[in-house]
Amino acid sequence: MGTSEGTATAPLDLLVIAASNGANLQLAQRFAAAAAAQGLESRVVDLVALDLPLFTPLAQTAGTPPGVPALQGQLAAAARWVICAPEYNGSIPPVLTSAIAWLSVQGDDFRALFNGRPVAIATHSGGGGHTVLVALRLQLAHLGAHVVGRQLVSNAHQPAKDDSINDLIRRLWHLHPLPT
Repeated sequence: MGTSEGTATAPLDLLVIAASNGANLQLAQRFAAAAAAQGLESRVVDLVALDLPLFTPLAQTAGTPPGVPALQGQLAAAARWVICAPEYNGSIPPVLTSAIAWLSVQGDDFRALFNGRPVAIATHSGGGGHTVLVALRLQLAHLGAHVVGRQLVSNAHQPAKDDSINDLIRRLWHLHPLPT
């Protein structure tokens, strides 16, 4: 799939994707700061701020929303990703599901952006948070990503620990990136 014309982005060690603008955005910022402390170039992308329309076949007939090519370019330019997503009704939040759906119709091979991509997953959820990570792990594996075995679950009673964030970044770093 690659990047679309005009959306090329400089190579990046780690892109941290926030699928909410609350606690998961704060968690994403902590991951980016921890990566920087480990000498990695990182950036946070806030899916909520992109304000992508809900993906539907009807919406697709209107064309690709302006934020999709830029998001695709950022994702393609990053060797590794961390996804921070809250649990919505026991599953993946709509903003993330919709973004993945938009990305999946941007070329002939809907898995190309994900194939072989090292990805770590984390959540800060009001509930348990485990089911969003199971659902996300299944979807990412289906798309061909290499998901780190360890995941991070946090909530108001069990906040994310710096040691856990650092360990997850180290584990992610040991997965082989896509060939360039």
